[in-house]
Amino acid sequence: MKNVCFHCGKGIIMGRQHTHHRGVAGGRWKKRAPKTAKAFAPNLQKVKIMIGDVMKQVKLCTKCIKRVKKDIRDGKKPFVRFASNEKTAVAKELKAESAKLKVVKKATKNPKTKA
Repeated sequence: MKNVCFHCGKGIIMGRQHTHHRGVAGGRWKKRAPKTAKAFAPNLQKVKIMIGDVMKQVKLCTKCIKRVKKDIRDGKKPFVRFASNEKTAVAKELKAESAKLKVVKKATKNPKTKA
């Protein structure tokens, strides 16, 4: 996997970093802040998502993860579906179905007749 966000494409950016030398002997010019190259990396997390009916592990930046969680919380359709959410949704549906079956079985075993 590359170090790039699956959704927004955010990746490593090269920049410059200043190191400050305070109190170094040798005059004013030696105390200046030299600039060195630095790679600024995004905060990428491995996440399992559902693409169609297939589970896939991808890297998403934390900003995109927050966006998905907020969309789910607000009732909007997120741009990706987390696999963990899909599993819990399926488990809840199975529990509800099994509870309905238990109620139906009890009703068929003990039919109440009105006389």
